[in-house]
Amino acid sequence: MASNLLIVESPAKATTLKKYLGQDFEILATYGHVRDLIPKAGAIDPEHGFAMQYEVIARNSKHIEAIAKAAAKADHIYLAPDPDREGEAIAWHVAEILKEKRTLKHKTVQRVAFYEITRSAVLEAIEHPREISIPLVNAQQARRALDYLVGFNLSPLLWRKIRPGLSAGRVQSPALRLIVERELEIEAFRSQEYWTVHLDSHKNDQPFTARLFQYQGKKLGQLDIENETEYRKIFDYISAAKHPPRVARVEKKTKLRHAAAPFTTSTMQQESARKLGIPTDRTMRIAQQLYEGIDIGGQTIGLITYMRTDSVTLAQEAIKEIRDYIAGQFAQEYLPKTALTYKSKTKNAQEAHEAIRPTSIVRTPDDIKEFLTIDQARLYEMIWKRTLACQLAPARFDTVSLDICLGEEDTLFRATGQTLLFPGFIAVYQESTDDTEDDENKKLPPLAEGETIPLDKLYGEQHFTQPPPRFSEASLVKTLEEHGIGRPSTYASIISTLQAREYAVLEKKRFKPTDVGRVVIRFLTEHFTRYVDYGFTAQMENELDEISDGKRDWIPVLNDFWHPFSALVHDKKNIERKDVTQELIEEICPKCGKPLATRLGKRGNFIGCTAYPECDYTRNLTEDNAEESRKELGFDQASGLVVLLLRGPYGYYVQLGEVKTETKIKPKRVSWPKDLPVENADLATANQLLQLPRELGFHPESGKKVIVNIGRFGPYIGHNGKFKSIPKEDSVFTIQLDRAVELLSQAKASNTVLKELGEHPVDHKPLEICLGRYGPYVKHGKINATIPKDLSPEEITLEEGLALLEARIAKGSPLKKTTTRKKSVTPQKMTRTRKSTTPK
Repeated sequence: MASNLLIVESPAKATTLKKYLGQDFEILATYGHVRDLIPKAGAIDPEHGFAMQYEVIARNSKHIEAIAKAAAKADHIYLAPDPDREGEAIAWHVAEILKEKRTLKHKTVQRVAFYEITRSAVLEAIEHPREISIPLVNAQQARRALDYLVGFNLSPLLWRKIRPGLSAGRVQSPALRLIVERELEIEAFRSQEYWTVHLDSHKNDQPFTARLFQYQGKKLGQLDIENETEYRKIFDYISAAKHPPRVARVEKKTKLRHAAAPFTTSTMQQESARKLGIPTDRTMRIAQQLYEGIDIGGQTIGLITYMRTDSVTLAQEAIKEIRDYIAGQFAQEYLPKTALTYKSKTKNAQEAHEAIRPTSIVRTPDDIKEFLTIDQARLYEMIWKRTLACQLAPARFDTVSLDICLGEEDTLFRATGQTLLFPGFIAVYQESTDDTEDDENKKLPPLAEGETIPLDKLYGEQHFTQPPPRFSEASLVKTLEEHGIGRPSTYASIISTLQAREYAVLEKKRFKPTDVGRVVIRFLTEHFTRYVDYGFTAQMENELDEISDGKRDWIPVLNDFWHPFSALVHDKKNIERKDVTQELIEEICPKCGKPLATRLGKRGNFIGCTAYPECDYTRNLTEDNAEESRKELGFDQASGLVVLLLRGPYGYYVQLGEVKTETKIKPKRVSWPKDLPVENADLATANQLLQLPRELGFHPESGKKVIVNIGRFGPYIGHNGKFKSIPKEDSVFTIQLDRAVELLSQAKASNTVLKELGEHPVDHKPLEICLGRYGPYVKHGKINATIPKDLSPEEITLEEGLALLEARIAKGSPLKKTTTRKKSVTPQKMTRTRKSTTPK
């Protein structure tokens, strides 16, 4: 019987660790967090030291019971969740639960942390256990408390003042503010015309171009030649020169370019988005898989070190292995004389002691790609190359700058170029430029000062200034890091939340705020300015870091935040809803003469009269762009019908054929998956979607069909009137019967789950539409709200579901049936029962 119990977060690690540790160890998983705050107001008591009421997470209760039983039998208990703040908190919660169950007695409970799942790292961690770090636990509790206090106090205010179902997060709100402010900057931008003047020449059949940078002794800025009139004046002056162009100055330099540091969580997310086109949340899931282990030839191997880290340092044994690999695979000049070291640019870098790297550089991408999925292979290759490159010699360039005189000595053109002398690290990896052309990589012919050159062409180019670009995932992550908003381990969830709440959408891989997102940020910046301020948010992160370092006590930090915040929330409860959801414009109502305003409706902003409801004048804010809402993808070979990509009120969908008004038959339609970029829509993907629903086969117990399909709320499995959402790690196109049966078995037997509406904005637990004995209802945790007969369960939205739950909570606890039957009721209570009852 195993005398040691090792507790990890993920079951994927258990098999590998069992091989490393042998029969003396039993290994069990928590399956993530084990406890959380009770999902209702009052879970934190600010008046009594921010006392927290925790409860075991329902879905993990069976795993906790198994851990408790194993702990009762074990002599030594090792807590080995992931090596970060969240992992430290999980270890502490497990220990607290075991204490409450009185299974510990005098047993040894110790914390172990390994940053890579290799035999040597795991055995080293077991040999050197430590105590749970209470400062790290307190930092995580403080972070959770802040998020909870903001969510449970600010979100209900948004529900009442804007619309049900909205949420405001301590970190997500400043992130949304970045997106909205960038959009406002783009809208306010006014393009400006400017011109540039160029000279084309050549030598020895090698052409090159120079640009005018100095005119009559004055250096020209980008916008100095404002229009064609200015350009013509300069052009006429220069073209009248009587002498051919002459080289006035030649400057040559040798420039070194050094490799980028090995990956942190943030830089990996940025590069994955830029190079591979993989969103941040999926990048983190793939990295987790590579860390926890991949089956390679019958052996599960952890391929990378822990992927949540701010550090850019590498272990000495890793550096030695990389340098040995370079020495064996590259020419001598590629290996620097001493190992290269890097310093983190991130303030309070923490979370792990190493950068993200392969567990062995000898395990090349080509050696293992057959065992990986396409995305796993791409991400591993990027990490492997970046790590190898960081220990390679710098690249060397010859840079040349030429000043060319045409006419007077005070009017100069400049040409720049560079020649790669030695590739160094570029032979393996180049940060963010693999698929782009470097403008500086132009070559110039050898020229000497005083040399005359031919004038091939003298011309001007008209330009217009461009607005700043919208944020991509990579640039948003970079900006969040620069502002100190959140931490790298939270960026993926921030971005996912903004999209899930429909505060921002990705258009052509760039974030655009929705009308709801704009209104939310306008409300928060006007009334809760401090709490969406970038500096304040960064300061809070620094204070949380100081708590984790043991430099601060967490209770005073929460006190300093809570008291002014709660007072402000109370003060803002009396704001009129119309003052939040409408914004005046400089226009008068044509119907009544009162001012007009933009107002937020169910489907976005529109223009309406401020005298509503006395005046009902409204109009669309903008007309829909027909080209954006309709796209022909091609023709279906079998039917000959056109395949269309269309946009409706609930997003994009694929349609087979046109709508025929003369018949009532609707063409086949399938929702476009939200995780697939709509700008990449093509006929092949559309045809795959139009094959849905897929029949997987017959359920082994019921003998009834099991199908998969995509609905308004995403991919799902259907069987015998039950529906189960398909997790992100599974694909509706490839999922098989056995996996579908497994997922269906996870649904509670007591309910028939018709659909999942989405996540609750406060605790992120699912909202479900269920079918019970008395009809359909909305379910969230232990709270059920009956769906009125005038609402169709199929059409109900997340916002409507949240409103029903809020109304149910406002009514208080439901009367128990036993009470209704056995106890006398007053006439007031009679209204809450179905049957009329004569009071005794």
